Amino acid sequence: MPKPDLNGLKDVLRTALKQGAPGATARIDDHGSVAWAAVGVADRKSGRAISNADRFRIGSVTKTFSAVVLMQLADEGRLRLDSSVDRYLPGLLPDRTITVRQLLGHRSGLYDYTNDMFASAIPGFEAVRSKVFTYRQLVDRSLRHKRTNAPGAAYAYSNTNFVVAGMLIEKLTGHSVKTEYQNRIIEPLKLRDTLYVHPDKKIPGRHADGYLTPDKAGAPLVDATDQTVSWAQSAGAVISSTRDLNTFLSALLGGRLMSPAQLKQMERMVPVNSSQSYGLGLRSRHLSCGVSVYGHTGAVQGYYTYAFATKDGRRSMTALANVSNNGRVLNTMLGTLESAFCGKKAKDVRPTAAPDERQEAGTPRLARD
Repeated sequence: MPKPDLNGLKDVLRTALKQGAPGATARIDDHGSVAWAAVGVADRKSGRAISNADRFRIGSVTKTFSAVVLMQLADEGRLRLDSSVDRYLPGLLPDRTITVRQLLGHRSGLYDYTNDMFASAIPGFEAVRSKVFTYRQLVDRSLRHKRTNAPGAAYAYSNTNFVVAGMLIEKLTGHSVKTEYQNRIIEPLKLRDTLYVHPDKKIPGRHADGYLTPDKAGAPLVDATDQTVSWAQSAGAVISSTRDLNTFLSALLGGRLMSPAQLKQMERMVPVNSSQSYGLGLRSRHLSCGVSVYGHTGAVQGYYTYAFATKDGRRSMTALANVSNNGRVLNTMLGTLESAFCGKKAKDVRPTAAPDERQEAGTPRLARD
């Protein structure tokens, strides 16, 4: 593989600042060596410089954590991917043919309730930032709408799928998703910055504040750091750091979190468009140099995350910008993958985030700026 282009990486982060991000960071772990870059501030009030030591909200990268727990339960014989969700959660969904595999691959057809919840960025956020929802309340919001497609017929990104995944985890284990994340992933991998604090609103310890861009051009950024993220939970409420996410992805893709058979299932990709595919709670991006990387993107109010690694897990990169609802920054940060995995060949490449990445755990109009 080409060596990472650290100068190019820093240029990407600096561009994100020019486009409205208060701060941006990236860390590369490569066969035991570490490289990083950080520009801008973690807190606009104090002016403290952002750092790769800062914790942040990882948004939809949480989905990979939830998928790992369910794949482990499949390894334990407590779950079958091709069984109906109704087998484990009787009566929850109107269509009893929806399978666990279809949930994890966004092929269930369940409507994404966040489309309505965040039709307007600031009013939508302020309406839910302090609320505590049950999983059932979130699913019921989805079921008020027609399904987007028949089960298995098409890929359609929906946070509802991973809310149901959280319900499956809690039903099959008898424990909260917090406990299962802790016992199955966080403690075994010694992830010291990875937390699930729902429904608490604060990010404990050193962290980057997150800023939400209003829909109205020129309006000031809104500090979105404190929130329950109860509207997302098992679809988007985990807190972590660049170090921990790299450790997590390296362990996952290196085969340390599940059997080879289950990892193969997770990595079975269905094309989304010419530049990306989706497996089971795992996204792949196809880069300009011919390399495909695996991981997930995250968009939650105040934060954009790209967390990806090579298929063997030996090179991993996580990048963060502490802003959201800014499509220019989202597209720019995608360039960190080119610099980290394609090296200097990336200098003439201008990748663009796909629509479903813009609507992950956040507002469906993330590209509007």
